[in-house]
Amino acid sequence: MDRLKKLERWYWGGVVLIELILFYSSSMTYKQQTSVPFMERYFKNKPLYGFFDRMGFNYGGKYQSVENDGYYHFVEFLIRKGAHFGTYLILGVFLCLALYTYFKNNHFLQIIIPWFAATGLAAFDEFHQGLTGGRTPSVVDVILDSFGALTGALVVMLILYFTLKRKESNRF
Repeated sequence: MDRLKKLERWYWGGVVLIELILFYSSSMTYKQQTSVPFMERYFKNKPLYGFFDRMGFNYGGKYQSVENDGYYHFVEFLIRKGAHFGTYLILGVFLCLALYTYFKNNHFLQIIIPWFAATGLAAFDEFHQGLTGGRTPSVVDVILDSFGALTGALVVMLILYFTLKRKESNRF
C-alpha cells in the first residue's frame, strides 16, 4: 500500500500522457490518421484474408465486414476499435492505481470512480472528435472505451487483491 502511494505521481503522469495522446489523436482528421494507404502498399497479399473474410458484425448501426467495407478498411476498423479498447484499458489501469489509496477502505469505489472518470473522459474525447473535420462522435465508441477502462480497473483490483492476500498469508 505504501509503495502505491509513493508511485502515485507516476500513475497520474500516465493518465496525463494517455489523455494528451487521445487529445492529439482526436484532433486529427480521418485522412491524417488512416492506415489504408500504408496497408495497400505493404500488405498487397492481404494477410489473413480468409480469417477476416469470415468475420462480420454490427457496430454503431452498420454491418462491418470485408464484403461491405473491403479488406483494408475492415482491418483498419478492427485496429481502430482495438486501439479504443486498449487505450482506455491502460487509462483504467493508471486511474485505478492513481486513485487506489484515496479509497483504500472501499473496494467498490476503487473500481467505480476510475471507471466513471474514464467514461467521462471518453465522452469528452468523442465530443472533441466531433469538432474535428471529417470525424463524427460515436456513443458506441464511448461504450467500447468504457468497457476497456472497466476491464483495466478490474484487472488491477484482482492483481492487487491476490498480491495483498499473498503478503498477508506470508506474514503468519
